[in-house]
Amino acid sequence: MNEQQNSNIAEGINRNLLPRHVAIIMDGNGRWAKRRGLPRSDGHAEGVNTVRRITRLSSDLGIDYLTLYAFSTENWNRPKEEVDTLMHLISWALEREIPELLANNVRMLIIGDLDRIPEGPRNVLLGCLEKTAHCTGLRLVLSLSYSSRWEITEAAKKIARRVAAGELSIDNIDEATISDSLATKGIPDPDILIRTGGEKRVSNYLLWQIAYSEFFFTDTLWPDFDGAEYRRILEEFAGRERRFGKTSEQVNPKSN
Repeated sequence: MNEQQNSNIAEGINRNLLPRHVAIIMDGNGRWAKRRGLPRSDGHAEGVNTVRRITRLSSDLGIDYLTLYAFSTENWNRPKEEVDTLMHLISWALEREIPELLANNVRMLIIGDLDRIPEGPRNVLLGCLEKTAHCTGLRLVLSLSYSSRWEITEAAKKIARRVAAGELSIDNIDEATISDSLATKGIPDPDILIRTGGEKRVSNYLLWQIAYSEFFFTDTLWPDFDGAEYRRILEEFAGRERRFGKTSEQVNPKSN
């Protein structure tokens, strides 16, 4: 997708109604490849092109955060050959995309258990974090070796250590304490959760953070997900009423 196509897709959209934070479960790479008689690795490679497309459009629209579920804790259970291919692909894609991220003022962040990632890919990831640290535009958050149960378990350990050290009283533990102990500390909760590929589940992803997110499920496989469909989802989001437990009258008193 070139700049002109991005401009056409972004034209006329009310940016005041756009979400601040979009989270996406990128599903369907393997099935995309299988339907074409291709190896699964080809589907993952094509999925990288979609990441570039959606990242660029999110940046152009002025969205603050885009969080992508790139590799889950459970994905370590896949065949070793596929895991190795994914690790190589992630390294290759990041090295290829750094110039584009810098050109578009995109800062990359990572959430997940990086200790499990092999040294080579981990060094590439850390290098990308360092090279984009000064960028002030879209924050692209990659969820790598991540699962929500892992994250919450680690948060519980962190809080328990603070209590044991006398730094925190049990009675003072509140929602903010937990949020500040998660991998997403400092990142606002997603306004939208999108899942491609036709499945309708959240797959152990951002369970604490999506408590009030708007959900969008699409049958489109991730490699086929394009800017036009992304815009349709954003426009539908703009038309939804988010009440956060309140009544419609409280949220929109002028509509009475």
